[in-house]
Amino acid sequence: MNDKGKAMVMASFLGDSLALGAHWIYDTDQIEETFGLIDALLKPGLDSYHPTKEKGDFTHLGDQTFVLLESLAAQNGFDLDDFSVSWQTLFRDYDGYFDKATKATLSGYATGKSALDAGSTSEELAGAARVAPLVFYEQNDVEKLVHDARFQTIMTHHSPICLECADFFARVGWMVLKGTPPVEAMKKASHERLDIPAISEWVQAGIESKEMDTIPAISKLGQDCSSRSAFPSVVHLISRYENDLKGALIQCVMAGGDSAARGLLVGMVLGAHLGTESLPEQWLSGLKKRERIEELLNRKQ
Repeated sequence: MNDKGKAMVMASFLGDSLALGAHWIYDTDQIEETFGLIDALLKPGLDSYHPTKEKGDFTHLGDQTFVLLESLAAQNGFDLDDFSVSWQTLFRDYDGYFDKATKATLSGYATGKSALDAGSTSEELAGAARVAPLVFYEQNDVEKLVHDARFQTIMTHHSPICLECADFFARVGWMVLKGTPPVEAMKKASHERLDIPAISEWVQAGIESKEMDTIPAISKLGQDCSSRSAFPSVVHLISRYENDLKGALIQCVMAGGDSAARGLLVGMVLGAHLGTESLPEQWLSGLKKRERIEELLNRKQ
């Protein structure tokens, strides 16, 4: 890897994989007592949400993001139908976790609905969190990027606020990749979407919390999967650790809750900002799909 675009995608996957061991544990004291400081990739326990996974694997969110990357590489760009087929194939014999949005979307497909209609009504940030591969592949056309970010999201999260979240983070990732500092990029993207009050409020709340320690900040902003909680928590992490990718992803996990969705987005933005040198080699070497990800990124024409 030799550019920030590739670092952006790899950092997004690292954010998901680092979260695997403690994903969806909400009690931060329990995380501390069980794991100590989570500064390395971990194998999840048998009592976790991901008992079939190994150290260096992805959560179900990272697996979906990887399928999107594979589809982009195969088609040399975004093709909703191809992504839809690949996504359904992933879950045909999947031995990982099926969340509510996935179950609802699969049910929609089972009744004959199309990729534009099968998605759940979930307002969880996870659907928008897959966007790093899209930002990489469509970095030269921001309007196409935003359009496709919305469509990849609607396939599983047919919710207006999720589409706005995808729009926002696609724009932020694109601006940061072009050289805009992350906090400035979030402010600009928020200003461009003043017609979406929730987005502006969440950006403001996240930035204003950057002087707080992360665990109490995310406890206040929200640990859970919903966009109203996860979005401002992502903004907090990006703002507080604007020049510290490793610290941001560690504290993302230590703050509990849906650390995987947060990690996908925090990794994307800070990886785009800080580049390859910010990626801990210990994490990279432990990431099972590292070589495959690099191969897929290198296919981009």
